[in-house]
Amino acid sequence: MIFNQVISNRTREERQELARRIASYSLIVLLASLLLGGIVLNFFGVSLSALRIGGGLVVAVRAWGLLMQPEVHEERKATSAEPAQSADDVAFFPLTMPLTTGPGTIAVAIALSSQRPGGDGGVISFFAGVSLAAACIAVTIWLCYRWSDTVTALLGPAGARVLSRLVAFLLLCIGVQIMITGVVGVGQLLLSSR
Repeated sequence: MIFNQVISNRTREERQELARRIASYSLIVLLASLLLGGIVLNFFGVSLSALRIGGGLVVAVRAWGLLMQPEVHEERKATSAEPAQSADDVAFFPLTMPLTTGPGTIAVAIALSSQRPGGDGGVISFFAGVSLAAACIAVTIWLCYRWSDTVTALLGPAGARVLSRLVAFLLLCIGVQIMITGVVGVGQLLLSSR
């Protein structure tokens, strides 16, 4: 819904091109997070629990804003993607990051990559599977964004607002669950060190 409102001033061809670019950029962000995320965590000494707490907090705060004041959030997004900007300017920021694949997505991808199995055969099949899943997510993003104007028109303004708030509430619950998982991990670490 937000994507459709941000790019409502563009032609149908521009919207479809943006949908394709955002899906491509999202795939790159997901694959980079999956393949390099564990290395980055180890380099900076960040635990998986800390990543989950931080990522869950970011997701929950963003969802809270969408849930409580979606109109303000939509206006802010719309002003950040002015018509004078080219598709290159807005395709990655703000439409891919943070709107589509923000900190929550990256945190989940890094957490998933840190759970990879040991051994060469297991690692190869794991990364083949998660890469295929990332490609499926990118295709889903492309389809959803490509048809966002049609879905919004079918729902109407009131239906779109109701659906946006329901999705925001679900996103808030997901953010809280990610934080709970991180807190449980920290608690288990503290209890095991005694």
